[in-house]
Amino acid sequence: MAEPDPEPMASAAGQRLGAPETLGISTLDPGHKPPAMPPGRHVTIRVRMLDDTEELFDISQKASGKVLFDLVCSHMNLIEGDYFGLEFQNHQKMMVWLDHIKPIIKQLRRPKHTILRFAVKFFPPDHAQLLEELTRYLFALQVKQDVSCGRLTCNDTSAALMVSHIIQSEIGDFEESQCRSHLLNNNYIPDQMPLIDKIMEFHSKNIGQTPAESDYQLLEVARRLEMYGIRLHPAKDREGTRLSLAVGHTGVLVLQGHTKINAFNWSKVRKLSFKRKRFLIKLRPDLNSSYQDTLEFLMGSRDCCKVFWKICVEYHAFFRLFEEPKPKPKPVLFTRGSSFRFSGRTQKQVIDYVRGSEFKKIPFERKHSRVQHNSRVQHNIRLSPLPSPRHHEVPRDSGTPADRVDSPSRRHWKESVLVSAEDPSASRTTRASPSHPINGHEDRTGSVSRTEETRGSTRQTHPDHPSTGVVPNSPHLSASSGHSHGMVNGQKSLELCGHSPDGRLPSPLTSPLLNDAGSIRTDDEDDVRRKRFPTDRAYFIAKELLTTERTYLKDLEVVTVSFQSAVGQDEATPDSLKNTVLSTFEPLHKFHAGFLREVEQRLALWEGRSNAHIKGEYHRIGDVMLKNLQGLKPLTANLHKQSEVLLELEKACRASRRLEGLCREFELQKVCYVPLNVFILRPLHRLSHYKQILERLCKHYPATHGDFRDCRAALADVSEMVEQLQGSLIKMENFQKLLELKKDLIGVDNLVVPGREFIRLGCLSKLSGKGLQQRMFFLFNDVILYTSRGMMATNQFKVHGQLPLHGMTIRESEDEWGVPHAFTLVGQQQSVVVAASSLMEMEKWMDDIQGAIETVKTSNGPSSDLLTSSLIDNKCPEDSLVEAESEDDITASLTSLERPSPHRGNTMVHVCWHRNTSVSMVDFSVAVENQLSGNLLRKFKNSNGWQKLWVVFTNFSLFFYKSHQDDYPLASLPLLGYSVTIPSESENIHKEYVFKLHFKSHVYYFRSESEYTFERWMEVIRSATVSSSGARVRNCKESHLH
Repeated sequence: MAEPDPEPMASAAGQRLGAPETLGISTLDPGHKPPAMPPGRHVTIRVRMLDDTEELFDISQKASGKVLFDLVCSHMNLIEGDYFGLEFQNHQKMMVWLDHIKPIIKQLRRPKHTILRFAVKFFPPDHAQLLEELTRYLFALQVKQDVSCGRLTCNDTSAALMVSHIIQSEIGDFEESQCRSHLLNNNYIPDQMPLIDKIMEFHSKNIGQTPAESDYQLLEVARRLEMYGIRLHPAKDREGTRLSLAVGHTGVLVLQGHTKINAFNWSKVRKLSFKRKRFLIKLRPDLNSSYQDTLEFLMGSRDCCKVFWKICVEYHAFFRLFEEPKPKPKPVLFTRGSSFRFSGRTQKQVIDYVRGSEFKKIPFERKHSRVQHNSRVQHNIRLSPLPSPRHHEVPRDSGTPADRVDSPSRRHWKESVLVSAEDPSASRTTRASPSHPINGHEDRTGSVSRTEETRGSTRQTHPDHPSTGVVPNSPHLSASSGHSHGMVNGQKSLELCGHSPDGRLPSPLTSPLLNDAGSIRTDDEDDVRRKRFPTDRAYFIAKELLTTERTYLKDLEVVTVSFQSAVGQDEATPDSLKNTVLSTFEPLHKFHAGFLREVEQRLALWEGRSNAHIKGEYHRIGDVMLKNLQGLKPLTANLHKQSEVLLELEKACRASRRLEGLCREFELQKVCYVPLNVFILRPLHRLSHYKQILERLCKHYPATHGDFRDCRAALADVSEMVEQLQGSLIKMENFQKLLELKKDLIGVDNLVVPGREFIRLGCLSKLSGKGLQQRMFFLFNDVILYTSRGMMATNQFKVHGQLPLHGMTIRESEDEWGVPHAFTLVGQQQSVVVAASSLMEMEKWMDDIQGAIETVKTSNGPSSDLLTSSLIDNKCPEDSLVEAESEDDITASLTSLERPSPHRGNTMVHVCWHRNTSVSMVDFSVAVENQLSGNLLRKFKNSNGWQKLWVVFTNFSLFFYKSHQDDYPLASLPLLGYSVTIPSESENIHKEYVFKLHFKSHVYYFRSESEYTFERWMEVIRSATVSSSGARVRNCKESHLH
């Protein structure tokens, strides 16, 4: 924005907006005139401002609410008026917002006796999005009111900190007697007396802050509180429990008292509606959710429902839409539903408008402030919003760098930033360009990379205040005040970073849409930084060893630390299981922690990050691997014990319902990002990874290279261990998969029996009397099960029938039934017609089924009777084609006294169900071999910057972390159904080593650091996204090993 003119001049509000003929209203674009005042009787409206003053406005009764609101904004010279509204108490004693479209006479029954309150209506997630000092001042007044009346609840430390900023703005720098006297005469928070000393202590650290800076710091503290911007609407759930509903920028919130217990992100909400007293939230399908698709809340009356529904509509439009929604055409005869719509500019339009225009800086009066400023200075007090909230600068009067106060970086991504990647449009917060001059001065942070350097220096300068976001002298905010943790589906939510208030386990269809507000952004300076590191291919192979070893050690800690603390300490856990787990995993964890330290030290020397570095001497990794693999040999016995741990755990869970429940609850925790049994088999899989890395090194090195001999010797050692464990690994992988499927299915007995082998699972359409119906099929070496997924809290699949393979034949039947990709399974008792989603899927299913049929002819497999007795008794062979497969009988096998325990909703079965595809046991084995982790830069289709993430590929999914030190992922992206390609020229991705992931309309770009890492990521992702025909050939080869 431009600097003000040197000479003082009286500028009208219209001149400030650059449109002299208008009234200077923020809700109109430049050059547009406000609505003309309609003729008719005028009435005087009383409006109470945020500073408790009252203003009178003369207006026609027939005028719309927008005319009155525009007059109020014009009176204050308010540019960003769209964040505010006018509220009043209607004839039913309910506080409602003035409708901008309806005439005032239809809203205010007694205009002369009604007081309208000017208040903040839309609370943005970051006050840096408020570009005007006046706007921030008004927000600060709103926070002051909310704290005073108890609406904005917080702990004592946060309350005292906020009051200290308020009185700094009102009375200026700390002077003990004046401060104490002021606090005794003015009450800012309920029960203020016990906190006076703490408030004074904080106030003494605010010396030098201007009122504008105090407003800024007040909002910095307030926005981190759980109840910031929350307006409660009483409601009850179906069980009659008293709750409150609220709406925020992220979506609809559910609270009990002042605690968030659930949150529904806008990207998850399909429709909001109300019917009489019932408020209805219709959700989009979510694999990780245990809720039905429609949630119902009971409110006090129909009008209560409508009031809350209206504010939800407005919040959604303001924060999620790019422009004001167009009015619906009026029906000719009949009307159905409400015609209400959001009227005004969206947040994006407000930000774009203010940034793209130049306004005269008109001073305003701070009613309660005694701080005196020079007139010239007062005109120039202005906070410059930076492009990233990681480093806010609050300029002082002089504008020199030495006089600026830097608030520490927000180094943590609030986990609330997680939203569904299936709706990338959720991230629409507009921010200033890093290179855009603000207030006539060049942005102090320069490029984003320089901002990162500033973050580093800030971290060193103020190590005691890592994430409060307040001035360096301010104390820490407590956990309760600094981070709002909601409860989502019974679990603590990651606070929305985009706090998608989705803190539960990431959905298989949810990828990490991390807002600019919480992500680490990189620029071209990364290319310069990258060139300082070695470019040898061997270095990047060694770096892959480092990155995957970090992930492997974290996986071991899931068992040795997280599982032990959550399950191992419970009395229901037998001592034999505790001892087996400890004796097996503790030595492995200790060994690999030392191995990782050695690898990190060697890579540091290789990169030249050590004074002891001598060129050429440390450009090798084979000696480190040879030494440690020889040290791993004595622990081979521990690796053989993995099967014992798996069997012992299964045996203990069968014997104790409590232990089984504890294990299921543990699997629902964020740290257990894949099934628990997968973590138990990790040590066996890790040997295969070492073998692959050494094979690549031996292939890269010439025989004369100094590191070749050590790599070859290490490869011989690890190959010997892999060969010894191979037979056990194949059996354990099959056993682990059967155990996992057992948890996914309802209505099946004796799934895990000796001799049974899993072959393939996936989605097929079954032809019945009701037409084609989606079913989940499970192929084993002796039987086929078909199931459906109902609306159940357990996220499990109900078995509808079984088809023994003995005596079965299979034939294509597309022409017979007129259904594409159809084939018929003809059994001894019944026949089933199914259709695949594609020709390739049909061929995979037919090949695997035919192979299993041939195998069962020559082998004595297990009994094919898998169904529970209750299901068998209710089923007749004759009605198999016309069976009633209604979803209403999903819980028929459960008695009314049984409470189904929660179950993971993001297993591969659920992903296949939603992506309409299939995976085989061979695919699982390949996925295990192709695990990878490391840093990648991620970019969305319509975004400008790249975000640096720690990415782990395993179990057919990408898991996203802020850094490798994080204990659990922020989000995940299942890759089944995705395609991986290289961006075309038309996509304007002018970077090296970029690959593209896309599924339907969802597109993501990922950028690696070298040609080798680019090839590796492409290789492992293709193993999960491209189902090659070679996998079926390999299946035949490995069938002898099973």
